[in-house]
Amino acid sequence: MRKEITKFLSDTLLRTELWGNYFASEVTIDYGLSHPKRVDFMRFVPNSTVYMSDIEKGIFICYEVKSCVEDIYSGNGLNFYGEKNYIVTTMETYKKLIPDIRSGKLDNHIKEANPESSLFYGVMVAVPESRSLEEEFFSPTSLDVDVKWEFKKIVPCNGGSRRRSITELLFCMLRSGAAIQ
Repeated sequence: MRKEITKFLSDTLLRTELWGNYFASEVTIDYGLSHPKRVDFMRFVPNSTVYMSDIEKGIFICYEVKSCVEDIYSGNGLNFYGEKNYIVTTMETYKKLIPDIRSGKLDNHIKEANPESSLFYGVMVAVPESRSLEEEFFSPTSLDVDVKWEFKKIVPCNGGSRRRSITELLFCMLRSGAAIQ
């Protein structure tokens, strides 16, 4: 089911969060070096597109799609290079992850897997549009139910600084086939 859940989460993210924005999928950082890292989705949000200074003040948001707790700890991903970063998952996975977030185990894993990765991250969960986070938390909806899904930020991300330049990250997005849809 991991493959199907990943596809569901990615498709929902594309439809709800990324549509109409500047973004790229499978963005490779440090391409050609011995340890390249890949971000599932990266979005660039300029202040506006009228003035150069507004573009240069833009921020990057990284999204790592994770279908289950095992996927989170697999060593693939959790590469957070933006001012804001999100783990994109299901409510069921989030509920299993709560003890690791509270204890610091997840932060330790992120730093061990990629010391350059930011700890400024939040968690977004898929929720039917007609339900609140609280309703979904206490009674998760099966993913095969035919409803319209959206993402809600169950753990908001407080933005932080990024260590890579705007030029480098935009180039990485461009190389990955950046799109605006």
